[in-house]
Amino acid sequence: MAFTLRQLQYFVAVAEQGSVTRAAQNLSISQSSVTEALKELEGDLGVELFERHPRGLSITHNGHQFLRHATKILATVSDARTSFSGKRNEAGGTLNIGVTSLVAGYVLSDLLARYRRACPGVEVSAIEDNGGYLEHLLVGGELDVAVMVISNLRDRMALQAEILETSPYRLWLPMGHPLVSADIISVADISREPLIMLTIDEIEENTGKLLSALGARPHVAFRTRSVEAVRSLVATGAGVALLPDLVYRPWSLEGDRIESRDVSGSLPVVQVGMVWRKGSSLPQAARDFVGVAESMRTGRQR
Repeated sequence: MAFTLRQLQYFVAVAEQGSVTRAAQNLSISQSSVTEALKELEGDLGVELFERHPRGLSITHNGHQFLRHATKILATVSDARTSFSGKRNEAGGTLNIGVTSLVAGYVLSDLLARYRRACPGVEVSAIEDNGGYLEHLLVGGELDVAVMVISNLRDRMALQAEILETSPYRLWLPMGHPLVSADIISVADISREPLIMLTIDEIEENTGKLLSALGARPHVAFRTRSVEAVRSLVATGAGVALLPDLVYRPWSLEGDRIESRDVSGSLPVVQVGMVWRKGSSLPQAARDFVGVAESMRTGRQR
């Protein structure tokens, strides 16, 4: 029996959430429906997509490879549906986008690819910079819209923001680390570990505030602006990392496994969204861009 689009949607949801329970909640369906869909999908493919353990699920190497195919299939189907929802924008025009470093490779790439397919006649220009500078460009009218972390948006009086994705913080660990098998991981446990700190998009500031607020002073072993460096350092045992689930991938570039675990307590979340100048009349190209982004968000929530 061939797999279905619904099975792919459920699989991607579980892979992104790292939990059948959270995936079922986001999809507004029963856990049994998700579990059954995964079982049928694995049976059809003849491979295990997830490893089952007492704490839940972790994606396998085969699952990680299939995830790329599944997301492309769902994106293509979404584009096909969008093409019939209204007249394609064949007209010209320009779109000036800003993007922060953290979301450039994890949100914008897919969003921009879909937009180019939907609006091939628009000339797109994008700039990557820190959030504060992008806010300045938006207020000054030099950018039409920005895709950025909005958890720390400064000028909320002048800017309009719409959430695209909400990502909780989770703990990254190397395979074999004692905390991998712990039933509960607390902030106190993390404070005793060497921490690999990501220093882009206010992540370092957020992590430091989090640990300080909970009475723990972080032992920072390494600071880097590279997410791939964080992955490699964690995978080889140089330390642990506390980062938004948005950027988690289970393998380093060297092919080493990285585990991800929840941490007990009230952890912050990172909100990624679109931002534009409040009260401004967005050009058609920008309105179409916002529409494509909203369709992506809707597709993830199904």
